[in-house]
Amino acid sequence: MATQKEVKNRIASIKNIHKITRAMEMVAAARLRRAEQRIDDLRPYAEGIRKLTRQAAAHAGSIPRVPVMAERENVERVGILLVTGDRGLAGAFNSNIIREGMRMAVEIRGEGAAPVFSAVGKRGVSALNFRKQEVAGAYTGFTDRPAFANAREIGEELTARYVDEELDRVELIYNRFVSPLTQHVWRQTLLPLQQAEVIGEGADEEQETDEPTEAEQRQAKSEWSYEPDPEELLARLIPEYVTISVYRALLESAASELGARMTAMRNAAENAETIIGDLTLEMNRVRQAEITQEILEVVAGAEALG
Repeated sequence: MATQKEVKNRIASIKNIHKITRAMEMVAAARLRRAEQRIDDLRPYAEGIRKLTRQAAAHAGSIPRVPVMAERENVERVGILLVTGDRGLAGAFNSNIIREGMRMAVEIRGEGAAPVFSAVGKRGVSALNFRKQEVAGAYTGFTDRPAFANAREIGEELTARYVDEELDRVELIYNRFVSPLTQHVWRQTLLPLQQAEVIGEGADEEQETDEPTEAEQRQAKSEWSYEPDPEELLARLIPEYVTISVYRALLESAASELGARMTAMRNAAENAETIIGDLTLEMNRVRQAEITQEILEVVAGAEALG
């Protein structure tokens, strides 16, 4: 049986952990509201540029002669961008993305193509290196507060590699924020635009927003004229669409990480409270046992002297 001093030391250690986890929970909760606001502000714009890009492509008739719109007949190399965090202590937030990325890699190899990984966040980069996977692009140091410049850097590099035919398709995997308790892993095809789609739990709800409104239906029946012409417009729009999609994924991932960390730290703090209660009971039992032992020793000594 542990001594009273040993149990006290364990209680003190768990109390320190409890303070840290509570503090991390409060910090995550304070930052989460701002992250949610950034997502709410971006979602309409991201939705608008996606609809505009598709509309321009539809009015262009046949697929325009734009390199970034070229659809490969033989898909040999598929780029997979994993959006993770720079830090841990967020439950299954990072592991879910890594697991989905590995699952997609198996699917791609089954189709006769080769997966090419890129990763946002130190956790994703280290996980891929641990699994002996080559990392074509590593983007770290900004996952807690992503800026549009970070998304532009990633988007331009992915687009350039697609145009240069280093990649035949580009996939994006990230956590979509629903609530502090719920985050869905989403798979989104970025390029080519003809195959762009979103896959994952809750994706059907997202697609419902694509239903045209009454005003959009009237606009669709109208005759549109573009300046510059649709091909030149698409050459500008598609890179912006890719950048906005990446930026949205970064913001969704940042909010999801904060929500996951807040939940994980709350659970850890509650577990610490339970352990402290159990250790306090154990310390009381140890104290009683020591007192009882001392009384027995006094009685035995008195009897020996008497």
